[in-house]
Amino acid sequence: MNLFFHILDPMFRWPLLTGVIFAALLPVLGMYLRLRQEWLAALAFAQVAAAGSLGGAIVGVPPQVGALACTCTAAAFKGWLAKTGNNGYALLMITGWAAAILMLANVPIAEHLGHALFDGQLYFTGVTHLAFGAAFLLVVAAVLPWLSRKLLLERMFPDFFRASGLSAWKFHLIFDLLVAAGLALATASIGVMGAFGLVFVPSMIAYRIGPNWRGALWVATGISLLAYVAAFALAFAVDQPFGPVLVLVLAALAAFGYLAQLMPRWRAPASL
Repeated sequence: MNLFFHILDPMFRWPLLTGVIFAALLPVLGMYLRLRQEWLAALAFAQVAAAGSLGGAIVGVPPQVGALACTCTAAAFKGWLAKTGNNGYALLMITGWAAAILMLANVPIAEHLGHALFDGQLYFTGVTHLAFGAAFLLVVAAVLPWLSRKLLLERMFPDFFRASGLSAWKFHLIFDLLVAAGLALATASIGVMGAFGLVFVPSMIAYRIGPNWRGALWVATGISLLAYVAAFALAFAVDQPFGPVLVLVLAALAAFGYLAQLMPRWRAPASL
């Protein structure tokens, strides 16, 4: 009970709400990435966002602005990267990682932010992070319902999509920019691996157990919010960085999901 009151303390209210926004949105974007078999792009964007955040801090702009600039630029070239398969995403990922590490090693002012980005120190976020997250929530709520129909139609019925005269690259670009912006802002709040984990793990589980597309979206969101709340409380209780705790909770849920699928299904007896 004492832990519960500490978490609801005004000092932790903004971090809690900020994380809830990304825990609700990232798995939804992850479902579409998994549908298009492009989930590795999420990790590449997260690494680029970390480098962009550090670069922004070094030149004196908010980290979120630097992360958005770098990830949206990467998203603009994602169509070309997609032609090389996962190789392009992997190269983008290791390039972002190398740039971030070099900035950490050579610019002392970036060290504190670097720890937050790679450790996922959600508890130190403030009103600015929440404001960016709320703005992104409004954009997704306005754009994704319209965009979802186009993405599903293009994936499920490509011949009909082309016959309708629709332009796939335009819808792909809009979606890629949404993903890039979401990961840029989430990385600045919950860290590189925490953001990627919320994209990857809930969608992986929901994609296997969801009853249909809409149901799978709800399953992914529910798993993500459950993992987030558990990790928020657990990291606070044991005084550990939030990002690694979140990833471990997500990994435990994924392992439980796999074990549950291996167990024989329960069947009602034929007679009582």
